[in-house]
Formats: sequence, C-alpha cells, structure tokens
Amino acid sequence: MRLSILIVNWRSKDYLAKALESISMVCADLNPEVVVVDGGSFDGCGEMLLARYPDVKFVQSEQNIGFGRCNNLGFNEVTGDALLLLNPDTELRPSSVQKMLESLRTLDCPGIIGPKLLNSDGSLQTSCVRALPTPLNQALDSEWLRRLLPRSRLWGNWEAFQSTKPVAVEGLSGACMLLWTETFRKVGGFSPEFFMYGEDYDLCFKVIALGLTNYYVPDAEVVHHGGQSSGQQIKKFSTVLMRESDYFVVKKWRGFKAAALYRCFMAFSAAVRIIAIAVSSLAPRRGLNLRQRVLKWWFVFRWAMGLESWAKVKTLPR
Repeated sequence: MRLSILIVNWRSKDYLAKALESISMVCADLNPEVVVVDGGSFDGCGEMLLARYPDVKFVQSEQNIGFGRCNNLGFNEVTGDALLLLNPDTELRPSSVQKMLESLRTLDCPGIIGPKLLNSDGSLQTSCVRALPTPLNQALDSEWLRRLLPRSRLWGNWEAFQSTKPVAVEGLSGACMLLWTETFRKVGGFSPEFFMYGEDYDLCFKVIALGLTNYYVPDAEVVHHGGQSSGQQIKKFSTVLMRESDYFVVKKWRGFKAAALYRCFMAFSAAVRIIAIAVSSLAPRRGLNLRQRVLKWWFVFRWAMGLESWAKVKTLPR
C-alpha cells in the first residue's frame, strides 16, 4: 500500500519545513509520496523544497484559491492508495501515521481517520473531535460551557477522549485526516464553495453520506500549532468567514430552516456575550484584551444580522 501526503501551504514556510522533517523521521519505513501546494503566498516554500526536499512534488497556485480547492489541485498529483491530508503547522509524533494506517486497514467501513491533536505545549487540542454543526451546538459553543458540561452530546467528544481505542465520531479536524484515496475521489474531494473553514465539516458529512464511519484514534498523536503563525489578534475576515462557512454547512446538510435558525441563534448568542464581556471584570483570556473580545462578537452579531456579506470574497489579499 502506497501512502500519499498532501499539504497546502499559505505563508507557513517555516512550519512546513518542520512538518516535512517530522514526516522524514516518522514515515521513513513508509516511503510516502509527498505533495505540497502553495496557495498563492509565494513565501519561498518552493525554493526551500527544491533545496532541502527535492523529492517532494510541488504545485504553485498563482492565486489563493482557498484551502479546499488547493487540496483538490494537489490531489491531481496523488498516486497513493491512502491519502493523508496534513496542515503545514503540524508535527507527527512517532508511530502516529502507522497507527492511523492500521486503523484504516482494520476498522469496519472506515471513512476518515483522525489522530489525537496536541497543542504546542503538549495539551489536548479538543477541537480534534467534534459534533457536526447544528444551530444549537454552534450558538452554545464556549470554553465555559465545555468545562461546565464536558459530557454533553453537544460537543460530541466526551466518549472519544475517555477511550484508549479507536472510536466512531462525527467530525474530525482538517488539520490531519487519513482516508482511502478512492474515498476522497468518490466524494469529489473538498467542496469548492468553501474558501476557508467548514470544508472539513463538509467532508465529514460527505463521507458519512457514503455509509462510512469516521474514527478517532487516540494513540496516534500529532502536534498542531494551530493559529501560531497568524498570532492571536482578532481578524474581522476570519471571524466572519468562519461563521459564514458554518452557516453554509448547516444549510447544505440540515436545510434552509436550520440555517435560518443558526443565524438567529448566533445573533442572540453574540449579543449575550457582548453584554457579558462588557460587564465582566474578569481578566482577558487567551491573551485577548477586553476590546478585542467585544469586537469579535460584534463582528459575529453584524454577520448574523446580514451586515457582513463581504466575507464571501473568493481570494485573500497577498
């Protein structure tokens, strides 16, 4: 069985170099085919690959056509039987890919296989397993509620995080996904209507629609330095686009009424959070000051009220 690894780079050359180094160490016995697509960032990753990893297949997109479409572009170069979709800001831990491959080979009707994702400090990245989006779980999603109600089915990950063996789940993070190449081809790859965010949810839905099962493999560990390259500043574009992408996922898979309800719930949720933050005397969390936290939910509120449709643009400025 031949393994292909597909990575989309966007202004992440230094992280990409570390990811490729971890692939060289962890997958030496697998001799994988590696394909890297640069999504119009022209950050020098092509030159870096030529100098340090000449065997890597490199595809340069002239424009930033979006994460999903860049993956689809790179998929044209894939020849392996199994496909590992990997973010550039990841580092494989020993035996992680081998354990995922074993699960792909042996589990019943496997769709997507996902590992345990770890933050840079080694702590669990809880977004690696999640329930597929509904109006309610998206509106209520917060760190406080997750801590208060960790076993709630709203989050879809309690059973997975208690298990030491592979367990069936709904949604997995797009930072690291393993599936049969034929499965990815059969579902048509990533849906091109998603520019950024939501495409991993959509892929999970499409795989389930084929009658396959997504699995979380807890003993396969991958470090994901998510968000590190862009810092922790609130960005209007990404904040709004994330909600808009989730809205399109809900509309596509749960219907127009559910999508309309999602907007209503998000407007109410954002308003409540703005009020709570404004009257709160608690110290800012995650390095975000009070003004940034209010701005984040103000952007979400404006989007939910139909005032931020600009997020539908198809390219990012270089």
